Amino acid sequence: MSARVCVVGSVNADLTFTVDRLPRPGQTVLASALDTAPGGKGGNQAVAAARAGAAVQLVAALGTDPAADGLRAHLAANAVGLDGIETVPGPSGSAAILVDAGAENCIVVAPGANAHLSLNSAAVRDVVADSDVVLLSLEIPLETALVAARVGRAAGATVILNASPTPPDISALAAVVDVVVVNETESDAWLDGERALVDHLVITRGARGARHLGGNRTDYPAPAVEAVDTTGAGDVFAGVLAAHWTRGVDYALPRACAAGSLATLVHGAGDCAPYSEAVEDVLDAP
Repeated sequence: MSARVCVVGSVNADLTFTVDRLPRPGQTVLASALDTAPGGKGGNQAVAAARAGAAVQLVAALGTDPAADGLRAHLAANAVGLDGIETVPGPSGSAAILVDAGAENCIVVAPGANAHLSLNSAAVRDVVADSDVVLLSLEIPLETALVAARVGRAAGATVILNASPTPPDISALAAVVDVVVVNETESDAWLDGERALVDHLVITRGARGARHLGGNRTDYPAPAVEAVDTTGAGDVFAGVLAAHWTRGVDYALPRACAAGSLATLVHGAGDCAPYSEAVEDVLDAP
């Protein structure tokens, strides 16, 4: 039976610029290509979880601009449920992404509608409660993430937080989430020496896979690939992890690592998530 995953997070319209190298402060560089695509951590994670086989609902906010229609269509085409989508006046979220020849990136986000996402509606809170796993990220108001975590936990769901960007005070979040996913540069905030501040701390390590701290420390490798764009790989990792979490850490982590690696073979973030068949093929390869 497919896990029911509710993703609470941002949806953006992404502008991706391909450059030879990322600019230094004050420097102007010319892009060799420009691509417009759907994105946002919440949208990317929801699509990744759905392609991994989960039954997914997204709680997010879209604006009243033309971009909102395209973002809705993209999510619906990927079997993401839209029962938790709120419409707020004004622009949808957007992001400017620079990707260099080495597949590294830097990102600037204009929150737009994402900054106004709330769980004031009982119907939206019901969407969160009717799930096995709630996946949160922090391109939305912190209070909204906290409410979603509390609603999910009260309903018996596992609450996973992709804690990016790092909040100024993690104590309130640490008290209401079960799993935290961070990269290596963000992980120190969630550690007290060698001890994780939550039951499960998952540290993504790029091409080296991921580390799980939860009683023991276990490293999970990632398949070797020739990356072309790392944008969105972390979102894919989190979405696939959420999709498989109910089957256990040793089942979910290898698939999240494989999916994150495969995501780097595709330019852009919104459509880079692999389907479950591709992930299983990589895991079955000798």
